[in-house]
Amino acid sequence: MAGLLFCEPTELYNILNQVSKLSRLAEPNYLCLLDVRSKRQYDESHVITARRVKKKDNQYLIPESVDLECVRYCIVYDSNTSSLELHIRQRYEEEDENEDEKREGNDDNENSELLPGPAVEFGQMLTLFTRQPVYVLRGGYECFSGLYHFFRTQKIIWMPQELDAFQPYPAEIIPGKIFLGKFSQACDAKIHKDLKIKAHVNVSMEATPYFVGDVDKLLHIKIEDASYSNLFGSFRHICHFMELHLQLRSVILVFSTQGISRSSAAVVAFLMHYNEETLKRSWAHVKKCKNNMRPNRGLVAQLLEWEKVVHGEYLTDISDPIY
Repeated sequence: MAGLLFCEPTELYNILNQVSKLSRLAEPNYLCLLDVRSKRQYDESHVITARRVKKKDNQYLIPESVDLECVRYCIVYDSNTSSLELHIRQRYEEEDENEDEKREGNDDNENSELLPGPAVEFGQMLTLFTRQPVYVLRGGYECFSGLYHFFRTQKIIWMPQELDAFQPYPAEIIPGKIFLGKFSQACDAKIHKDLKIKAHVNVSMEATPYFVGDVDKLLHIKIEDASYSNLFGSFRHICHFMELHLQLRSVILVFSTQGISRSSAAVVAFLMHYNEETLKRSWAHVKKCKNNMRPNRGLVAQLLEWEKVVHGEYLTDISDPIY
């Protein structure tokens, strides 16, 4: 039997934005996102691709099209669950959503009991049918939609070609502070507005129309995407620039042409410095946020040298196939 775990809002954001050649949302067994709020709430708005969980005879029904054994991520959310523990909840929340009109005026003492939140209750049921973990979205829809309003929708049915064409956002490395993306995202006005981007670290040969000539908001490291390119000499400058903008509470977008090699290496180097972490730990964090990150072998060697600068010794074995 699988366990029940929390999924942080930033984790769901990054899951929604993973790509291979196209958006991973187009893969049928990638993400099963389930909404256990009322029909009225779901119809008003929900997270993109989420399916509403229905009830019959006061029991949740697993959507027929869901194969829990094959799904990589199964995430459940309600309005605002913030604990996996039991809490006091009104009994009428267990009733059908069509009974909304009957709920007003009920006495709290007569209609409350110790129960799991709806997402936890349904998630516990799902763990009986899968060996994979089932995740409950911390803070529920209210928290997630407040942070990522641009992922709210009223759309219920998604065609495969629509998911293929879905344009992902940059990966979120430090919530609300640092994003990792590619050149086309750095040129996208909507992404800048939605994420409130205030500074760029550009690790590519190309130039964007943003922050041109503004050295306080743009750090442009012009290097080729090749194993012989030297990024090590810029690590200290990159770290200083990003640390300064974190102090200013400016949201930073770090990017390169495809957002896979050079910019990923820059972000790993920054995390090693900022958090005083090993290469292994910083790499794992960026990999979790953006699963197609892959600095080239030359940059991996430079990151190992940077680890020695940060810690005074080599601590990571870069002969491991994960690097």
